[in-house]
Amino acid sequence: MNAGPGTWAALRRRPDLWWLVLLCGLARHAARATEADQARVALLTAVSHDLRTPLAAAKAAVSCLRSPDAHLTPGDREELLATAEQSLDQLTHLAASLLDVTRLQAGAPAVFPRPADLGQIVAGSLDRLSPRPHAVLADVPPGLPEVMADPAVLERVIVNLVVNALRHAPAAAPPLLTVRARGNRVELRVIDHGPGIPAAARKRVFLPFARLGDPAGKNGVGLGLAVSRALAETMGGTVEPEETPGGGLTMVVSLSAAPSRVAVQAGTRPNRAA
Repeated sequence: MNAGPGTWAALRRRPDLWWLVLLCGLARHAARATEADQARVALLTAVSHDLRTPLAAAKAAVSCLRSPDAHLTPGDREELLATAEQSLDQLTHLAASLLDVTRLQAGAPAVFPRPADLGQIVAGSLDRLSPRPHAVLADVPPGLPEVMADPAVLERVIVNLVVNALRHAPAAAPPLLTVRARGNRVELRVIDHGPGIPAAARKRVFLPFARLGDPAGKNGVGLGLAVSRALAETMGGTVEPEETPGGGLTMVVSLSAAPSRVAVQAGTRPNRAA
């Protein structure tokens, strides 16, 4: 148990107060246990809400499709199938976020940064958003340096950020992904023109279960941004919010550019003796 300086000083003056140190330690242990219990309750409450909604929608859609009494037009069937698919996508995203949280809390996220093509990773991320890739624009110029990243982990970061942008972006202004080299860093921006977040509240979006502007929890369990920042940091990267010019929110993912192969080869070339 850890006692503060004041407690130890009191104990030196009054050795008979050993019980005070014991009580202080027990009180701190109880407080930590209470905080952990509150976090578990919050997680279970949020997850149970997020599980019920897509499960109910998917079940209702499938039940209607299977009902012999339902007289469905091709358009009706297509709409029901789309509802079921979207609900299953939500469940898949929730399961992936929870798995990431579990790995991060265990201290073993199993991240292996290596030189990687960010353009290919962006393309893979948009494929994972299927059947909605048309709802996201991308501007990835050729000739970009490779980045130091774990491709599978970075895909999860990008998907989380894009899904968050899709929740808030208006239909007439879909999210935009841009990639640019900045010195020895490469920056990926996920830009939306939604309602944005006040500057004073931007740090809070990375807290677990943060639902700024969504008190009812209709837009998710509130883990995506927290997981994205934590995963980016395991690769030596950062995720920071900025205001989108004209209104909205921009999430900036900054990663180290990989050393060029020419530079690496030159650096490992043995020196000739004079």
